[in-house]
Amino acid sequence: MSVKKFAKIFFIFLIIFITFYLINQKYFKNKKTTIIENQNENAIYNSNILRDVEYTTKDEDGNEYFIKALQGEIDFSNPNILFLTNVSALIILENSEKVTIVSDYGKYNSENNDTIFSKNVIVNYLDNKITSEYLDFSLEKNLMLISRNVVYSNLENTIKADVVEIDIETRDTKIFMYEKDKKVNIKSID
Repeated sequence: MSVKKFAKIFFIFLIIFITFYLINQKYFKNKKTTIIENQNENAIYNSNILRDVEYTTKDEDGNEYFIKALQGEIDFSNPNILFLTNVSALIILENSEKVTIVSDYGKYNSENNDTIFSKNVIVNYLDNKITSEYLDFSLEKNLMLISRNVVYSNLENTIKADVVEIDIETRDTKIFMYEKDKKVNIKSID
């Protein structure tokens, strides 16, 4: 076999080999597929955001409850729960004065009208003002439980306590500390 004939056969095999290699790379090579999995598979989050939310209710005794928020987000795991932002509420008690409540956030239960107000909570009733970080209001239980950095002030006194509990039906108010050895701080305004 001559060197020329051997070189021709070598180049033909080389061209065929390169052609098969390129075709294989382009059409038959398994392509890698990257699957990105949810890092937190247990956290399923669904939401529905509402703007300018308003709810109104009136109980059997004639007490009225109005709540407004700039924004509300429905919790799909419990559609009766609505998370609120920039909240204001008005409670009109039968045979009594109005109570207003404002807070940065709220959690409203549309089934029973119970509302939790949180962050920068301010309650105004007659000449009384209560500021705190948390308020649990239950129309069903006729109870307003105010806690966390509570400051209760009126024309005569300023009171600092852990908790203020108000029965909205009887208007009975309890002011106390969580720990028995700590005392409610009362300062008279001159």
